[in-house]
Amino acid sequence: MGTLGSLRRKAVATAAAVGALSLVVGCSGDSDSVTGGSKDGDKVTITMGLFGVMGIKETGLLEEYEKQNPGVTIKAEIAGDEQTYYTALQTKLAAGKGLKDIQGIEIGRAKEITETRADKFADFAGLAGTDHFLPWKQSQITTEDGKVLGLGTDIGPMAVCYRKDYFQQAGLPTDREEVGKLWEGDWKKYVEVGRTFKKNFKGGDVAYTDSASGLFNAMVYGYPEQYYNEKGDLIYDTNPAVKEAWELSSDAADEDLTAKLRQFQPGWDPGLSNGTFATAVCPAWMLSHISEKAGEVNKGKWDVARAPKGANWGGSFLGVIEDSPVKEEAQKLVAWLTAPEQQARIFKDLGNIPSSQKALEDPTVKAVKNDYFSGAPLGQIFGAAAQEIPDKQVLGRKDGTIKDTFSQGLALVEQGTPRDEAWDTTVERIQKAVR
Repeated sequence: MGTLGSLRRKAVATAAAVGALSLVVGCSGDSDSVTGGSKDGDKVTITMGLFGVMGIKETGLLEEYEKQNPGVTIKAEIAGDEQTYYTALQTKLAAGKGLKDIQGIEIGRAKEITETRADKFADFAGLAGTDHFLPWKQSQITTEDGKVLGLGTDIGPMAVCYRKDYFQQAGLPTDREEVGKLWEGDWKKYVEVGRTFKKNFKGGDVAYTDSASGLFNAMVYGYPEQYYNEKGDLIYDTNPAVKEAWELSSDAADEDLTAKLRQFQPGWDPGLSNGTFATAVCPAWMLSHISEKAGEVNKGKWDVARAPKGANWGGSFLGVIEDSPVKEEAQKLVAWLTAPEQQARIFKDLGNIPSSQKALEDPTVKAVKNDYFSGAPLGQIFGAAAQEIPDKQVLGRKDGTIKDTFSQGLALVEQGTPRDEAWDTTVERIQKAVR
C-alpha cells in the first residue's frame, strides 16, 4: 500500500497538533458537568478523550459515523502524550467532572481502572455485537464480578524491525524469512546475532539494537505473568521471567550491543533518522513512529521479521462514563468504532493491529503490505504474531510504572553501572513507587 507511510506521518503530525491544543482546552474548559456530552431532542453531542494515534479520528471514522447518524455530533480531543492524558483523567475521575463521554484507556492503566474506578464506567457486558474480540483482550478490562468497562481497539503483537543494508554489510541474511530463522524460538539467539553483527560490521559507528529496555519488554510480555500474579501479588523481583529478561538485556548492554537509546526518550528519534542502530524490537503500533522519524531517506532500508517468541506490548480500550447524559449513544458509537470492519480499516490505513479476532481473519487485513518497510506483509507477520500471544495476560495496578522503572534501571547498566547494583536500585525505586 503505497500511501500507508504518508498517512501515518500525517496522522502523527495531526495528533501532535491537536494534542497541544486539547491540553489547553482541557485545562480551561472544564465545567460542573460530569461530561461534555448533551442531548436536545434529536440532537446528540458525544465527546471523546483520546491519546496518541489511535486511528479513530485520523482515518475519518467519526465523520463517517456522523453521516450515518444524522443529528449526532462527535467532538474528539487528542493528547499527544498518554502519561499526561492519564494524569488528567485520574484527576477528573476523582472530581467527577470535566470528563468526556468516551475516554481512551491504555493497557497499562486497565487494571488500575478496573480495581479503583469501576463505578465510574458503564458496563458493556452482554451488549449485542461485542463478542468478536480476542478473549484475553477483553479480560484485561473486566472486573472480578464480570463488569466490562470498555471495548478493545488495538493490540501490540511483537516483531523485529531491522535495517537490510546494515545486515548486508555485516554478512547477515537480508530476506525477512531468513532473518526470522536466525533467532526463531529464543531471544538468546537474537542477542547472538548481535554478537555476529558487532564482529563483522565495518560500516561505521552503528549499534546492533537501540536499547536494552526494548529487548527486556519484548521478553517479559511473552509470559502470562510479569510483575503481578493472578492474586494481585507483586512478583516483579521473584518472577524468573523478569530475571531472565534482565540478565539477557544486561548482557546486550555490557557487550556494547545497544545504542543506549531508550525508546521514545530523547535521542531515540535522531537515532532513527541518523541510522545509529540496526534493529529495534517493534510492536505493531511502533512502525508508524519509526517511519515518521527515520524519514523518507531511509524508506526501503527497513524491513520487518518475525520475533523469536510471541508477546503483546501495548494496546488500548474505549470506555464510557457511567454518568454521561448520552451513555447509550456513546456505547453505540464505541461498539461501532471497535467493530471488525472499522478495526480492519484502521489497520489498513495506519497499521494498528486489530484486537478483533474476526478482523484478524479478514483477507484484506492479511493482505496488507507496507512500502516503507520494503513491502513487508504486515497483515501476515503481525496477524501470526497475535495468535502466539499467551491466552492469559495478567495485569497489575502499577504495571506501567514498574515497566518504566525497569527501563530506567537498564539504562543505568548501559551507562556502566554493574547489573547487580542497577537491579537493587531498580527494586528499591519500585518499592517506593508502588506503596
